[in-house]
Amino acid sequence: MAFLEAIRMALEALRGNKTRSSLTLLGMVIGVFAIIVSVTAVKVIDVYFNEKLNFLGVSTFTISQYPVIQINEGRGSRNRPPITYEQVERLSRAMRTPVAVGVIEDFSVGAVRYGDRETEPNMVLIGADQHLLANYSYDLKSGRYITEQDIQYARSVAVLLEDAADLLFPNESPLGKTVRFRGHKFEVIGVLENQGSFLGFNQNTRFFIPVTRGFTLYGNPNRNIASISVRVPQATMMAVAMEEATGRMRVIRRVGPGDDNNFEVSTNDSISRVFDAFTGTLTTAGAGIGLIALLAAGIGIMNIMLVSVTERTREIGIRKSVGARRKDIMRQFLIEAFVLCQIGGIIGILLGALVGNLTAVYFEISAAFPVDWAIFAVVMVTIISLVFGGYPALKAARLRPIDALRYE
Repeated sequence: MAFLEAIRMALEALRGNKTRSSLTLLGMVIGVFAIIVSVTAVKVIDVYFNEKLNFLGVSTFTISQYPVIQINEGRGSRNRPPITYEQVERLSRAMRTPVAVGVIEDFSVGAVRYGDRETEPNMVLIGADQHLLANYSYDLKSGRYITEQDIQYARSVAVLLEDAADLLFPNESPLGKTVRFRGHKFEVIGVLENQGSFLGFNQNTRFFIPVTRGFTLYGNPNRNIASISVRVPQATMMAVAMEEATGRMRVIRRVGPGDDNNFEVSTNDSISRVFDAFTGTLTTAGAGIGLIALLAAGIGIMNIMLVSVTERTREIGIRKSVGARRKDIMRQFLIEAFVLCQIGGIIGILLGALVGNLTAVYFEISAAFPVDWAIFAVVMVTIISLVFGGYPALKAARLRPIDALRYE
């Protein structure tokens, strides 16, 4: 029997029992869909995190009191002493590797006003220094950024982002104008390009002032600095700089020999690894549920194929009596199971990718398609078709022609 003829007969047999074939197909679609929709959604989230978390340059790492991403942190990381601005200054002076040490600290939240116009009351007043642009990949649109002299003299100057500048100054340049924030006045010296949003949080609701000015207005110079960024001239110096910075911080913060660090050193890669571990767990869980559904679908296929063998016993006897061999009969039933599984697998993959990418639509981010998992799903449905379709096919092939012709 020609292979193409066997495929034609398998398709005719499936079309002849549309209801039964459709129900069997549905089980396979649900199983593959469960795998693809879960891993697609997780992959979209993973791509989103990797894009948004890539805020540090390849030559920059951060030092913070606690991990940037905290997942199941133990008691050892709790109640750490704050990283003060004085400690940051000591670190900057102590470093022998050429680095640029920058700080970021948020002081207050409110509305920025100019004349009779004002922003929403969600603007975050952030204290920073002259290294923010290079360390965090901000781009200056107009004017200038905070300088070392602004930090030294705690000048009352501010740098806005595009959204706030366009809202407060729709028809004029913001440079040189004075804005008000919670009773404090700041001269606008520059405008930065927008930074977009992250998980629904608008990163454009920030404006920057010299960190020393923030201490002057809000006091408590011993408060914890939210993030310290350290940039080296070349990426090849990262490992040396991180090792030295870790050692210097241990001395500055009086960490005893053998004790764990009471601070965190992070890079883009280390932050990404945390998310990769998290999304990997989600992927495994989703795929596991899908595999269970696939196994259930495989059992359903075997049951349907057994019923099909019983219903077509006489047909099998006739074919054997006119010369069909065992392998011809077995091949036909295996092809039926294979075709049914592959159709269900393709539909499941397409539906899973489509529904999984609704996450991308919701967050307005790049779509993703899990090619590796799609290939895995195709392989799995092929294995299921051979394993669960194999027994019914073998049973059909072993029927004796005389017994099969007597069957009613």
